[in-house]
Amino acid sequence: MKVAVLGAGAIGAYVGAALERAGADVHLIARGPHLAAMRRHGVRVLSPRGDFTAHPSATDDPAEVGPVDYVLLGLKAHSYAACGPLIEPLLHDSTAVIAAQNGIPWWYFHRHGGPHDGHRVESVDPGGAVSAVLAPERAIGCVVYAATELQAPGVVRHLEGTRFSLGEPDRSVSPRCLAFSEAMRAGGLKCPVEPDLRNDIWVKLLGNISFNPISALARATMRQMCLHGGTRKVIETMMAETLAVAEALGCEVGVSIERRLAGAERVGDHRTSTLQDLERGKPLELDVLLAAVVELAEITGVEVPTLRTVHALSDLLALRSAA
Repeated sequence: MKVAVLGAGAIGAYVGAALERAGADVHLIARGPHLAAMRRHGVRVLSPRGDFTAHPSATDDPAEVGPVDYVLLGLKAHSYAACGPLIEPLLHDSTAVIAAQNGIPWWYFHRHGGPHDGHRVESVDPGGAVSAVLAPERAIGCVVYAATELQAPGVVRHLEGTRFSLGEPDRSVSPRCLAFSEAMRAGGLKCPVEPDLRNDIWVKLLGNISFNPISALARATMRQMCLHGGTRKVIETMMAETLAVAEALGCEVGVSIERRLAGAERVGDHRTSTLQDLERGKPLELDVLLAAVVELAEITGVEVPTLRTVHALSDLLALRSAA
């Protein structure tokens, strides 16, 4: 099995190291000091489950890698439309693209069935720009439940969780999903193949859609947001509106709001990825988390006034931070 990790940051390098340890032919595509460190010393993983070092191939030129069986996308979703020159050298006729992203993916309604089958979510696939680069037929969905961070170039700190749920847009349990799942499990990760990954997408989105933008607006950690009565109420309302949209689309989330909040509070003084991006001057990945759900509320006729308000505020923040 030949795998390329396009955008081998903390999550991508962690998965790549695990797959290489399992015997897969892994190629990490990165840049800068992180790439230089991985070339010299490999990927060092520091984890409560045991530290290890792996030595997958690392490059900044996908043409050196050539066609692969799987591309794991570790890029931010807002980079997908522009990644054509990077991903094209990695593709053959049956290459699968596994997008390890948060939020609503560009393929969401591909082979969905029902009244919205084939609908393009404009917020995440504007004008079809992402689908033109990443054909939905290649897509395997992936919901990441692992938390990692780059402690230093070439050094990944694994904080918690090892689950990477996979699923086909058409809900089949395909040979390509099963083969990748087996390789991930051989590398020490949990990788179930879900009959309907969309349910998992909404479970994770329930937290991301609320905590991520509020954390950036308030400059607050998970614990601070949960313990402050006002923000906790706003988050509860955002979650309730999100559940209503999910249910209108036929998804079963199966997690209560109170349980989701309790889990977030246990995380403690963790800064969300959106807050970290804001502090580092990076673009804020909010379209797939918030704008997309507001758009889905429109097509399903669900009222989401709090989501709309937070979207307006966070969208202005994103525009100002990018200026």
